[in-house]
Amino acid sequence: MAKKKVRKNPKLPNGFGSIKKLSGKNRTNPYGVYPPVTEYIEMENRTKPIQPPALTYVDNWLKGVGVLSAYHAGTYVPGQELPDYLDTSNQDDILKGIVNDFNASKRLKASEPPKETFAAVYEAYFNWKYKDDKSREYSYSSLASTRAAFKKFSALHDKPFCELRHNDFQVAIDNCGLKFSGQSNMVSLVHGMSEYADIYKIISKDESSHLKVKIQNDAEAGNPFSNKDLEILWKNKDNDIIEMLLIMCYSGYRVAAYKSIAINLEENYFQGGVKNRSSKNRVVPIHSAILPLVQRRVVGDGGLFTIPYRKFLGKMIRALVQLGIEQRTPHDCRHTFSRLCENSNVNENDRRRMLGHSFGSDVTNAVYGHRTVEDLRIEIEKIKVCH
Repeated sequence: MAKKKVRKNPKLPNGFGSIKKLSGKNRTNPYGVYPPVTEYIEMENRTKPIQPPALTYVDNWLKGVGVLSAYHAGTYVPGQELPDYLDTSNQDDILKGIVNDFNASKRLKASEPPKETFAAVYEAYFNWKYKDDKSREYSYSSLASTRAAFKKFSALHDKPFCELRHNDFQVAIDNCGLKFSGQSNMVSLVHGMSEYADIYKIISKDESSHLKVKIQNDAEAGNPFSNKDLEILWKNKDNDIIEMLLIMCYSGYRVAAYKSIAINLEENYFQGGVKNRSSKNRVVPIHSAILPLVQRRVVGDGGLFTIPYRKFLGKMIRALVQLGIEQRTPHDCRHTFSRLCENSNVNENDRRRMLGHSFGSDVTNAVYGHRTVEDLRIEIEKIKVCH
């Protein structure tokens, strides 16, 4: 004789909660009724849901459905006795109570104002921080970084901000494909939006407090321009900002030094520097490729770096966006010069001299390493221009 199949209870909708049959044969109320999961813990390769405590325990599955219906309708309070209709064994009364609670839940949701989406909260936060607050002026780069971070949360734009949890934000940050600085901007954005949302009672809990960037900080390594990037820059050298970037890429000074270094156009070299003893008075020959650019700026503008740094940075960001080149910092030009020297087999000690790096305990080069401008010129001219 075929074994009679045991009828399973129907699957509950996602986000409704769960009803679990507990182990043991002699339980008076063998079903645990649990509210929906709202919190997660991050593990090595996955996220694990944190099971909330049971609302109550009941003697049959259908009563559990009734409890969850009352929970969503707002008529059930954990710890209190069950709704009256669940005290009866009459299944019709239980179903009637579930229907009533379902209708109450619909009325409750219909009376609530629509929840503000991630995108709506972002717009309000952006205006609140950058436009309404007149106490300080933000740079173009700050605004651009905020807008770029917002775009990387595109999967969350249409979701209610108050319903988003730590894991929603963290997954978006982890999978954005950005480097350390870009991910840091995303974390900062959610911190700022959450602060705004907390002030204006949009959220009841700040889900951003434990967000973090999980990759190594690559700021020290730098991000030099590639040869392809340099080709694009050379094709646009008539742009005032691009012209300065090229000069920086082929001379290697820190950006602050270009306001004060001496420029000898008779013998074609730079002299000066900032930061430390090794770099403050160093000599770097002007590479033949950038000599016309240097001459134009000195004669036409009265110097190399004649605008405020923040204004230069804003123009640089816009220029690179228009050319389709990944965003860089001015310091990345110094890294570019170092890369060009290395790839062009420039003498390592001369590369260190032109970058202003200390020789440390290397007394031979530090004290007795006498190199003329022409010696250094021979080395720097090994760098071939990427036209």
